[in-house]
Parts: sequence; structure tokens; C-alpha cells
Amino acid sequence: MSTYSELIKNFEKIRAYMREFYVYGFKSRDEYSAKSARSYDDERRRMESWLGDHMSFVRTPEGKNMFISIDSRSIRHNPFYHAWKAKSFTDGDITLHFILFDILHDPAVKRSISEILQEIDEKYLVGFEAPMLFDESTVRKKLKEYCEAGIVVAERSGRKLYYRRADSIDISELNDVLHYYAETAPCGVIGSFILDKTDADSDAFTFKHHYITGAMDSGVLAALFDAMREKRTVTVTNHSRRKDEAVENRIVPLRVFISVQSGRQHLIAYLPEYDHFQSYRLDYLSDVKQGDPTPRFDELREALDRMQGKMWGVSIRRNRWGKEQLEHVEFTVRVEDFEEHIVRRLEREKRIGTVERLDAHTYRFSAEVYDTSELIPWIRTFICRIVQMNFSNRAVENQFKADIEAMYRIYGIKEGEEI
Repeated sequence: MSTYSELIKNFEKIRAYMREFYVYGFKSRDEYSAKSARSYDDERRRMESWLGDHMSFVRTPEGKNMFISIDSRSIRHNPFYHAWKAKSFTDGDITLHFILFDILHDPAVKRSISEILQEIDEKYLVGFEAPMLFDESTVRKKLKEYCEAGIVVAERSGRKLYYRRADSIDISELNDVLHYYAETAPCGVIGSFILDKTDADSDAFTFKHHYITGAMDSGVLAALFDAMREKRTVTVTNHSRRKDEAVENRIVPLRVFISVQSGRQHLIAYLPEYDHFQSYRLDYLSDVKQGDPTPRFDELREALDRMQGKMWGVSIRRNRWGKEQLEHVEFTVRVEDFEEHIVRRLEREKRIGTVERLDAHTYRFSAEVYDTSELIPWIRTFICRIVQMNFSNRAVENQFKADIEAMYRIYGIKEGEEI
């Protein structure tokens, strides 16, 4: 019989399941072919242990489909953070952890590695037949790990290295700040971990738009931020929903863009092999491996900053030779005397481009962009006021007009008829 535990060894494995079922969603047990049915059942039970209060299902002819159902008015904390707090460990790991912090119980207590080993042997494992369960190399590696995490400090005195617990920081007055950070910022799980160390809980914030699924990409995001800070290349694996095979690319990560409308996170990176910029969805990336520092990082970041003046979203359209290519977008709207709010909307909502007044009732928006199609959802909101449009990308313009004509047919509206 298959065994089940809430704890996980490989977060990427559980991340793949959570994406497939609770973000992309609505697959039944029989439809999921990536792993065996038994593996699916184990992972489903594990996720139910974290997200049980927020899980629902619907029965379809294909089977029972699980999905996440969350009312942002009723939750204060991102439930996906539970997955980050369920990491597996060995019996030796957890035993050594508590022994070390019992020895280093106060920042004033300092011990060398030999003193720590002696105390472990004589005080904690004295009743065992094989007292030296932890050798010097194991203890040294664990202390080094804690030093890198900032919870243990190593100080040299003469020829010896002494270890002590790091000083505690009073964060009691930062609960509201940490709560806001945990629920809104990239890698907010860090704030959630810090909040776990406090007794108080903050109810200062509720979120109308609570984008929780980005929590699963925190590990990838943290690795990319490390690379940007150190100006390094990285190798990433890109999983596409349109292709069966994942692709590995060496890239220079430059900036992360987060949509305030959907919460979706994108990376803009430079591909040295192809000499162009490209955007990646963070939830499609995995296995980030740090590469060598690149002397071109500042140059590439400055180039991207200049390009942002022509980017509506994250898409950078290229021509058939692989080079970035601009497109012209222009549309004219007519407003009535009492519709000054339409003009204010044009000015307020345009991310790039200009709004030009042609006469008392007519205004023209124009811009040079890398991808015209990214503007279409916004341009649609001015339907019935648009009197003229001119896109250099005729395919997008023709599709836009065809969509309007299809809408007219659906509603039984004839050409030229007043609505």
C-alpha cells in the first residue's frame, strides 16, 4: 500500500501538481497522464491536507475534477504558503537541529566545533550505544548552512572559530508591514515565515484582488533575483503547454514584470545565443542554475529600459530575422459634450503613446509598440466611440474588425443600424 506524508522532499514535484490542477486546472484523475494514478492520489491527499478548506470539485462525464475555490474576503493569508513549510527532513537532520540550538541557546554562548562535538557526545547522546552519531564534517556543514541563513554567527578568536546564535530582532511593531508584504510582494513567503515567529496576527488588510498562485514560483523568483543581483547568466528549463518537450535555455535575466490586473509574473531576459530579448512566464520556468557573471548586464538592462517606452505589456515582437520590430497603432474616438471622462480615461490608462485633440469632440491616440495585439483588450473598451483606426499590423486590425462584425451578427445588428 502506498504511504502518504504531508512532508515533501522535492518542491518542484509538488509545484508541478499544484499548477496542473489548481492553476491551469480541472483535470480529472484519468486525464492526468504524467504520473501513475497512485502518485496522483498521494499528491492529491498531500495538497488536501494544506488546502482542504479551499478545495472543491465538480463531476463531469470525464470524472471528478478538483479545483481551488477561495473568497478573498474570508482569508487573510495565502494558503499556498503551507507547501513551503512542509519540507521533508531526516531523523538525523531534525535531531541535530534541536541539539545545536539547545547548546547555542543564547547569543552570549559561544562554542568551537570541538566543544560542540564534545557536548553532543557527553550530554545528548550519552545513553546511546554508538554515541558519535554526528561526525565533525556533518556538524560543520550544518553550522555553515545556518551561518549562510543568518541564524548562526561564526566569529574567529585566535586560531579558533566560535559559533553563537545570532541576536534576536524585535519585530513586534512590524506585524502589519510583514502581513502586507507577505500577501502582495514577490517572494512574500519570506514575510510569512517571519510572521510565524510572532504570536500576534494582523487583521489590518483584506484584499479585493488577492493573487495567491505566485507563491508557488517563489523559489524560481528568488534564484532569478540572486542572478540579477550578481549580474549572472542562468540556465532555465522552460515548460510550454503547447509542446510536450521542455526546452533548456541560457539567458541573462533582466527584470520581472508583474501584472496588476492578473497577478501573472513574467521575466524579461536576453538570449545570448540568438541575440534578442524574450519574455517568459515564471510559472513555466524551473531548474534555475546559476551561470557565470556577464560583463554586458548593465548594457542589456539599459537597453531594456529604453525598450520599455515601446512596450504595452511584456511581448517583444520580432521580424523574420529575429530582430525587434515596432508597429504603429492609432485610433480616433468621438466624445460628446458630457463625456470628458472618456478623455480622462485615455490619458490615465495609456501606458505609452500620446493623446492628441483634433477638435472639440475628437481625440486620437497613437503609439509605436512592439506588439499591437497587447493593446486590443484596452481598445475594445472604447467600442461605439471609435470612428477611425489605423494599425500597421493589418492582420491584427482585420481580426479586430472581424470580431466586431461577429458580435453584431450574434446580437442581430445590421451594418449601419443604430445601437
